[in-house]
Amino acid sequence: MKQETIVMIVGAGPTGIATSACLNLLSIPNIVLEREDCYVSLWQKKAYDRLKLHLAKKFCQLPHMPFPLSAPTFVPKNMFVQYLKNYVYHFIVDPLYQRSVESAWYDKSAQKWVVTAQNNVSGLVEEYASEFLVVATGENSEGFIPNVYGLDTFKGLVIHSSEYENGKTFGDKEVLVVGAGNSGMEIAYDLCNWGAQTSVVVRSPIHVLNKELVQLGMYFLKYIRCTIVDKMVLVLSKLLYGDLGRFGIQRPLKGPFLIKKETGRSPVIDVGTISKIKTGDIKVMTSIKDIQGDIIKFTNGQERQFDAIVFATGFKSTVRKWLKEDGGLFNEKGMPKHKSPNHWK
Repeated sequence: MKQETIVMIVGAGPTGIATSACLNLLSIPNIVLEREDCYVSLWQKKAYDRLKLHLAKKFCQLPHMPFPLSAPTFVPKNMFVQYLKNYVYHFIVDPLYQRSVESAWYDKSAQKWVVTAQNNVSGLVEEYASEFLVVATGENSEGFIPNVYGLDTFKGLVIHSSEYENGKTFGDKEVLVVGAGNSGMEIAYDLCNWGAQTSVVVRSPIHVLNKELVQLGMYFLKYIRCTIVDKMVLVLSKLLYGDLGRFGIQRPLKGPFLIKKETGRSPVIDVGTISKIKTGDIKVMTSIKDIQGDIIKFTNGQERQFDAIVFATGFKSTVRKWLKEDGGLFNEKGMPKHKSPNHWK
């Protein structure tokens, strides 16, 4: 028997619960399906302890509920989770948990979306029908670890960044962090602070800014062209950090906000990692060539022995696994194919 509603929402992350809250305010019936046993599971179960919002709170608050005035500009993980808890309670968002969506397709004869989901508690397959379908599974649905030749021979610990909590158990160990995005750089900093002998693989050129520069840039983007804001921010970044090329970190040719706009990739927001790199406490490595046991070979010819590898190599979308008819909305990576403002329908 199908359960019918007006709007089906797949995913109870921040976007999913915000969509449900807005619909509830308009008294539009909706159902939220979530595969985990809680809302915003990425924040509640897969975020490292020292994580803070990398953007100022005014850019991260959900509709109809600003952060309290007493909240710091850059909200820490636990405070953000409490904010989301208050949000869900206030707007009576009530997801159905442990529902793994298997398929969603549009029934043209009935003019409704048909969604099937496995109930991970009962083991039954449930069916839902709705006039509208909201994909809110995000780009961080499934942790991604690249194929590295010889990884299966590595004797030490191998984890994805979503499994990393803190560096308490890594003290005095040789740890390699693969990936120089925000998570990788912050995890490397945390490991170093816990006493681990830390190295980080920086495979591609990256922009490095601090939180204040990002906040300044986002303010000026409301009034000034992106290219001009990029030039201004890059001048300030160079004054702040100097030439990072001699430490193995190259800058991209395009500016940080233009790259964010075109590709969705954010600049690295430094939390103290760069100073550790400059002092040599954190080593910068090139791409991995191959692994032989606990020896890792790099493309520049270096060879090092490591006890653990943390892959901060990002996530991937899973929408193309279950959404059978997307109307050409998503590319092969499961990301919106069209640019704003036509990316959503």
